[in-house]
Amino acid sequence: MFDTRLIEKLDLKNPYVWLATWFGCGLIKHAPGTWGTLGALPFAVLMLYYGGWAQLLCAGLIVGYFSYKSIRQFENMTGEHDAGAIVVDEVLGIWLALLSIPLSVGGVVSAFLLFRFFDILKPWPVSKFDEIPGPVGVIADDLAAAVYAILCLWGMHHAGFI
Repeated sequence: MFDTRLIEKLDLKNPYVWLATWFGCGLIKHAPGTWGTLGALPFAVLMLYYGGWAQLLCAGLIVGYFSYKSIRQFENMTGEHDAGAIVVDEVLGIWLALLSIPLSVGGVVSAFLLFRFFDILKPWPVSKFDEIPGPVGVIADDLAAAVYAILCLWGMHHAGFI
C-alpha cells in the first residue's frame, strides 16, 4: 500500500516531508496525486464554508510558501525531481480551482475531476511547465492544470451545470 522504497530515504521526523506528501497521502503507492488531491478537499471545503474564498486563498499562499521549501528538501533527500509522492502541488492546484466556483457538491466534484484530468493529461503548455527544474516546475504544472480546470468550471457554472 505504501512506497517503502521511498519511505526508507525520508526523514519522517522532518515536518517538510509531511507537508510535501500532504500528511502521508503521497506515500500511498497507487495514484498518489489523486490521493493528495482527495486529502486536500476536506481542508478546502471547511475553509470555504466557514471562512470563504479569502481564507482559502490565504491558506494557499501560506502552504505555497512552505511547499517550495518542502519540495526542495524532499528532492534533496530522495534525489528525485517531482517524485510522485510530492503531492503538495496537487493541494495548491485543487485549492486554486475551488476558488473559482461557488461551494457546492457538484462544484467540488467537477473541480476534482477536471483538475485531475488536466493534471494527468498535461496538455500544452502544462507539459512545458513540468520541464522547469526544481520546486517551481513541480508546482507550476499543477497551477497551469488548475487554470484549465477553472476555464471549464466557469463555462459549466455560466451554463448552469454547477
